[in-house]
Amino acid sequence: MKKTLILFFLLVGFHAVQAQENELTWHTNFEKAMQLSVKEKKPLMLFFTGSDWCGWCIRLQKEVFHKSEFAAWAKDKVILVELDFPRKKQLEPSMQQQNYGLQNALQVRGYPTIWFVTAEKKDDGKINLSQLGSTGYVAGGPEAWLTGANQILANFKKG
Repeated sequence: MKKTLILFFLLVGFHAVQAQENELTWHTNFEKAMQLSVKEKKPLMLFFTGSDWCGWCIRLQKEVFHKSEFAAWAKDKVILVELDFPRKKQLEPSMQQQNYGLQNALQVRGYPTIWFVTAEKKDDGKINLSQLGSTGYVAGGPEAWLTGANQILANFKKG
């Protein structure tokens, strides 16, 4: 009985550590994500989503973004930014303004839309976005989605 309990707790502990390793940081503050992007010399991956109503957004998260293949790729390649447009919950006004500003700047018309960009803050405080490319939901799981993302990121040159 003791050995069974010890084995059980070891397995639970192992899975908890493994789950933590697969967790990704999705930034919601564009300014902070931009600073991290410059520091780490990685492009930004901007995920425009309707988290509580967009079926394709939810499907993309389940089929791709919550998979270990995506987590490993993202940690190495991009800074993740989630720009949410929920219907059931209210975002802070500053967050709402940020998200709508980026949506307008990149002319996002549907969800999910994922833009890969680099950002540069000018001396006057304005931000220049250089578009690398965009995508959305792609059937076929992480492998199919990552193939397209890697084609877009092939244009990225580390500074």
